[in-house]
Amino acid sequence: MLKRIYIADDEANICKLIQSFLEKEGFEVKCFGNGVDLLNRFRIDPADLLILDIMMPGIDGLSLCAMIRQESSVPIIIVSAKDSEIDRVTGITIGSDDYLVKPFSPLELVARVKALFRRNELLLGQSHVESEVLTYHTLILNMKMRTLIINERAVTLTPMEFDFLAFLVKNQDRAVSKVELLKELWQVDFETDTRATDDVVKRLRKKLKEHGSISIETVWGFGYRIGQEV
Repeated sequence: MLKRIYIADDEANICKLIQSFLEKEGFEVKCFGNGVDLLNRFRIDPADLLILDIMMPGIDGLSLCAMIRQESSVPIIIVSAKDSEIDRVTGITIGSDDYLVKPFSPLELVARVKALFRRNELLLGQSHVESEVLTYHTLILNMKMRTLIINERAVTLTPMEFDFLAFLVKNQDRAVSKVELLKELWQVDFETDTRATDDVVKRLRKKLKEHGSISIETVWGFGYRIGQEV
């Protein structure tokens, strides 16, 4: 079955150019001139990957990414004319899987699309050999159903929050660095700026505190580890 890709970009010529390159590689591609149309279509007929421009009329790409992340873990690539660390970190923090700066080579975009699909297939393959359930004291993570139970109560997590917490639980016997989290979860290598983890940690800490004594401890100057409040 062909992989389906949706593109949201108000520059029709760019959208059509990307579409032509992706279709030559065997993907099914549909372009949208704004985020609202893409979101409405996605909710009816989901795609396998999304490419979102930041600057669009109506819903901008970052807001659209955040909205979709509340509903789906579909791979998302953000494209933007903005090339600053703040924009890149913001895009990653709200849940995008990659960030590409305009102007870019269509061949580079195709390569990144293929890399994301390979990564997802690898993760899917790993899920069959890994334990379907991770536990830490009163915390239970079902990796297949992607659900979290704490003290017999269900806790709602975004896809990134779930993956972040699962990574800490899998490595509960040690502290994990911010750089390691960026590489493993976001597939980026920001050696000099690790702020992308901060927002996820704040949200997770609040949710964990509301449902029990499990905590995310800061290892100053290094990263985080999962713990339990006394």
